[in-house]
Amino acid sequence: MSMRIAIVSRIYRPEPSAASSFLGAVADDAVARGHHVTVLTARPPHGIDVGEPAEDVRMSPVLRDRSGYVRGYLPYLSFDVPLFFRLLFLPRPDVVFMEPPPTTGFVVRVVCTLRRIPYVYDAADVWSDAAQQVTASRLVLRVLRATERFAMRGARAIVTISQGVLDRIATLGISRPVVVTGFGADTTSFLPPTEAEVPTERVFVYAGTYSHWHGAEIIVDGFAAFTVTHPGYVLRFIGNGSEREALEQRARELGVDHAVDFIETIPSADLVPHLHRAVASFATQLPDSGYEYAFATKAYSSMAAGCPVIFVGPEAGPTGAFLHRANAEVRGGIVSTYDAASVAAAMTALATDPLTAPERHRVAAWTAAGHSLAAVAARVVDVLEASGDDAAEHA
Repeated sequence: MSMRIAIVSRIYRPEPSAASSFLGAVADDAVARGHHVTVLTARPPHGIDVGEPAEDVRMSPVLRDRSGYVRGYLPYLSFDVPLFFRLLFLPRPDVVFMEPPPTTGFVVRVVCTLRRIPYVYDAADVWSDAAQQVTASRLVLRVLRATERFAMRGARAIVTISQGVLDRIATLGISRPVVVTGFGADTTSFLPPTEAEVPTERVFVYAGTYSHWHGAEIIVDGFAAFTVTHPGYVLRFIGNGSEREALEQRARELGVDHAVDFIETIPSADLVPHLHRAVASFATQLPDSGYEYAFATKAYSSMAAGCPVIFVGPEAGPTGAFLHRANAEVRGGIVSTYDAASVAAAMTALATDPLTAPERHRVAAWTAAGHSLAAVAARVVDVLEASGDDAAEHA
């Protein structure tokens, strides 16, 4: 039976991000099943072509920070306040699927309660845990924790990417049904190179957001040590984040600012050639943050494009375990401890012995076979269908 599904998120394709790709894949699967999908989202940054999506995408203006991202109190409010009315007067959906922040979850719960609409909460991570890395204010953390719990507790179901996040949600006293759907790569966008011989450049890439909890400054430290014996390489950050000024300052302090590039956020189609040519990409996670259960999802996209990953962070976490499993079958990358010498050693290993074209194709094929975003999206739509059907039966 056809359903009306609403997706609520401050970020959506074509604005590049892991959340955009994930939500777009959910919409694609739902549309393919015959459902009508409406997306309530923000207008993307200037210059990004929205195309002609099959789903009904409704965009509204939103405040963005200096890096062009919807992040911070005022940007969140600029999306969440109008959202209350947009969702309130939207033709009644059978189910709502929402993406954090928790403030958006607060609005969704209030409106859905008023209209008696079930909603499903996407808990890719726990925001109030991540916030501990950027603020010491107990008041802010208490309010954020309470808001996040309020949003989760009103959901008909919660979907998450890993058992680690599920366990963390349980410790917060959330008793709603939680389904681990996993996460994967958008294999329709992140494709392996078509060339028989891959023209690897002397470049390492960090693609995506670089906020405090990512701890990406360790890459600059490691790169500085690496260039002492391997001059002529470039470290390229593609994306945005609150730590850009700190990263630029660190590069200047270490005397490598001439070899560290910063490129603004670009669409996936433009990012993929950078991954094809790079020696490796980086994914980082600040250790001892209380956030070790989180997964660095950018690893999926990089490997889907055939680019190996250097993960810098806790080896015992899910990202390190994922790379170790991958390396048992393909050369997926290297797990580095969070120190400059270890990062430099990982860069040296891949610069000395870069992946060949056949190896890159094997990495891409392995990732597509077992970690396709399409398969994850299908599991999410199963949850949405069950939530909508369950609500109809109890109406």
